[in-house]
Amino acid sequence: MKRFYQFVLLLVCSFAANSQNDTVGYFNSFDGTKIYYEQKGIGETIVLVHGFIVNSESWKRTILYNELLAAGYRVILFDLRGNGKSDKPHLSEAYQKDAEAKDIIGLLDFLKVNKYIAIGYSRGSIITARLLLLDKRVQKAVIGGMGDGFTDPEWPRRKLFYRALMDEPVKELEGMVKYVKDSKLDQLVLAYLQKEQPSAIPFELKKIKQPVLIISGDNDPDNGSPQSLGNMIPGSIVKIVPGNHGSTLGSSDFSKSVIEFIKN
Repeated sequence: MKRFYQFVLLLVCSFAANSQNDTVGYFNSFDGTKIYYEQKGIGETIVLVHGFIVNSESWKRTILYNELLAAGYRVILFDLRGNGKSDKPHLSEAYQKDAEAKDIIGLLDFLKVNKYIAIGYSRGSIITARLLLLDKRVQKAVIGGMGDGFTDPEWPRRKLFYRALMDEPVKELEGMVKYVKDSKLDQLVLAYLQKEQPSAIPFELKKIKQPVLIISGDNDPDNGSPQSLGNMIPGSIVKIVPGNHGSTLGSSDFSKSVIEFIKN
């Protein structure tokens, strides 16, 4: 019976420690832009970077998010500027010069994070690549749902999205624009995010020394070749799992692969 009570006490203390670290709030970034964030759990820090036309809530619908918490990690979520509950400046300049990566770096300074693992998906992987280049605290990184397309500063797909979001006729993106309008998202801000989206050229990627997992669905041709991207990042691992661009992030195969990578 004594051991039982000791076990219960341990659980209560563990829950209390986790609860004390769980916070929700706003961080004032370098230019005054307010960034919404959440952190949950204790342990090694995982930073999740969401993709385009979504926000941090998209991570909560994944198997990975819950398995990271169950495995004892401290998970930090945020809405990138222009998305969700964060500020949405209506100036193109507000999204230039690695503004999003600077927001994340400032937020992690504010939260007193000394080192972390960054996990991005889709456009979030582009920002994650910039973090690998700009922040020495990144220990490992996962680039999900992304190939080598973003390594071209003149990436045609990015320019096509910008034109479509500025209401130019782009037939293949009519569905995307309709979704943005129907969802009452800030279309101009989304256009600016595409216009000023950063790239990471092969010369820069060759400088990356941290372990990197590049993971994409087997039916996801949207953003270029994951294998070609892997050839640009020394020592990176390329893994292909079942799924398309929309389904891969939430899958058990994605979660299993990512957790195996960050634990090794």
